[in-house]
Amino acid sequence: QLHSDQDKGDGSLKYILSGDGAGDLFIINENTGDIQATKRLDREEKPVYILRAQAVNRRTGRPVEPESEFIIKIHDINDNEPMFTKDVYNASIPEMSDIGTFVVQVTATDADDPTYGNSAKVVYSILQGQPYFSVESETGIIKTALLNMDRENREQYQVVIQAKDMGGQMGGLSGTTTVNITLTDVNDNPPRFPQSTYQFRVPESTPLGSPVGRIKANDADVDENAEIEYSITEGDGYDMFGITTDKDTQEGIITVKKALDFENKNLYILKVEATNTHVDPRFLYLGPFKDSATVRIQVEDVDEPPVFSRPAFIMEVKEDIPINSVIGTVTAQDPDAARNPVKYSVDRHTDMDRVFNINSGNGSIFTSKPLDRETLLWHNITVIAAEINNPKQSSRVPVFIKVLDVNDNAPEFAMFYETFVCENAKAEQVAVDKDDSYNGHQFSFSLAPEAASSSNFTLQDNRDNTAGIFTRKTRYNRHERSTYFLPVVISDNDYPIQSSTETVTIRVCACDHRGKMLSCNAEALIHPTGLSTGALIAILLCIIILLVTVVLFAALRRQRKKEPLIISKEDIRDNIVSYNDEGGGEEDTQAFDIGTLRNPEAIDDNKLRRDIVPETLFIPRRTATTRDNTDVRDFINQRLKENDTDPTAPPYDSLATYAYEGNGSVAESLSSLESVTTDGDQDYDYLSDWGPRFKKLADMYGSMDSDKDS
Repeated sequence: QLHSDQDKGDGSLKYILSGDGAGDLFIINENTGDIQATKRLDREEKPVYILRAQAVNRRTGRPVEPESEFIIKIHDINDNEPMFTKDVYNASIPEMSDIGTFVVQVTATDADDPTYGNSAKVVYSILQGQPYFSVESETGIIKTALLNMDRENREQYQVVIQAKDMGGQMGGLSGTTTVNITLTDVNDNPPRFPQSTYQFRVPESTPLGSPVGRIKANDADVDENAEIEYSITEGDGYDMFGITTDKDTQEGIITVKKALDFENKNLYILKVEATNTHVDPRFLYLGPFKDSATVRIQVEDVDEPPVFSRPAFIMEVKEDIPINSVIGTVTAQDPDAARNPVKYSVDRHTDMDRVFNINSGNGSIFTSKPLDRETLLWHNITVIAAEINNPKQSSRVPVFIKVLDVNDNAPEFAMFYETFVCENAKAEQVAVDKDDSYNGHQFSFSLAPEAASSSNFTLQDNRDNTAGIFTRKTRYNRHERSTYFLPVVISDNDYPIQSSTETVTIRVCACDHRGKMLSCNAEALIHPTGLSTGALIAILLCIIILLVTVVLFAALRRQRKKEPLIISKEDIRDNIVSYNDEGGGEEDTQAFDIGTLRNPEAIDDNKLRRDIVPETLFIPRRTATTRDNTDVRDFINQRLKENDTDPTAPPYDSLATYAYEGNGSVAESLSSLESVTTDGDQDYDYLSDWGPRFKKLADMYGSMDSDKDS
């Protein structure tokens, strides 16, 4: 309450209030000076209010005392409960953690005045989550309270924490929050096979790398802690099988490493070990992090194709061997226990000429055609062995047959030899043999018996596969005889001896004193070669191109001769002027009569056109004409004859423009050139009398006359 010493109690003064909340939150009784609050005050919203009060004369409004200021402080009461910063907390810790391991810290705040009593003093406690976790009452730190918490037993925990003010005393306000705690995995569980023995069956024909079966060791851990590596540690199939790990399923895949054979071994026993790849040393005390199991693999028998005794066969045979002679034998047998019989055949795709054949029962290969080493040295064929009971079971083997050489070819010159002689001349000739020369062939040379006594030359064998030819007489005359043919016998030293007779051509030529050839009266020593096929084709193409060019040139010249009489609009001769309005077309026989052109006197002056109806009769003006206009008739006949005999004229109707009017035309000249000279003397009024078809022309020329008159 406010009170002024000047207040006499007679109501002459009144009190007024101003400042924070005046008139709204705080009001004053202007007569008594009592200050009242209009609503509940909240310290957390505004703890202090500053107001100003004054007493004034009610009648004059003048203050009777100076303005007074006073402060209103709001005292706090415990009206706010503690509030956590989060509604839900999430935390995680590794499983098997020690007691007292930090998990997470929770925080709650109280809006009450911390300096006034215990209204803002918060104490934490755990309502749910014991005995696994605990919380420090003053800090809100949550810790583990139980040893060896195992994720595999329980992974999720929900803890409820309470925050209470007034230091936790009776009557204090409280708030709660939830903490979700997850145990993360550690590698504390070794892999374990669910069974100690596994059994699989596999056919002996299984390809290498094919899977036989899958085994899996279970690991309670997850992610990388559950990764397992499989290996074969021992067993009689250590080299026959392998094992790999499927990274997606953590299974061990057993595969075939080597070819299986039921007849050799039909049972394999393996010891397979599963080991964790990421081991935590802290938990080694729990035991070795690996496990082992026994795997039994039974090999099943399948019907297999025959197997040859060798992967390939090499045989040799002489080229002179008789037909149907055996050159070798291939053998194959059924590897199965049944030992089914085998039949043999030759793959004819490898022996298209059927040079060889085979005995289907014992596999002996024999010739069916003569052999020639000089034609083909090696024959590569394929032999097929198939079971008689099941021909689909077959296998193949290559057979390489080498043809050995025998002396069945006579030696001969490797090329055509030609030389010349002039006085004392000599020449060396070298002979070769087509037969194979492993140790080198030796050839002997001699003159043929028929030429040994009568020849003008002698032959000397040099014993080194060469021979020299010498002249027997001292002089030769090329005019008497220009060419000598010397038969030479070439023999080899193999068995049986083979020989052939070759001819050496010797020309007689003129030589200088040093023995250099100057000229021969016969053809040259080096024969010119004829034109090649390519050269002949090129010459023929040139001739064809030349002929085509001549034909095109002649056609162009002929086309130029057929140019029309009127080439351009500047032609000085009178042209035929075509109007769009020409009459009734081909059926209009009255529009134009060719007879009039041929015989001007045939014009019927009284005959009118049927295609137009003139308003008044108009007789066109005519000039005197000749009795018989023969020049026009001759001109037309000449042109008709030219068109009839022209081979280039089209075989259909065409328009021929003659551009010739003749002498004394009935219609007179239509040329605009003459009209220009006589335009001043012309009277075009008669065009109006020709009917509607000439209306346009009459208007055109009639307007010109009116312009001149004006």
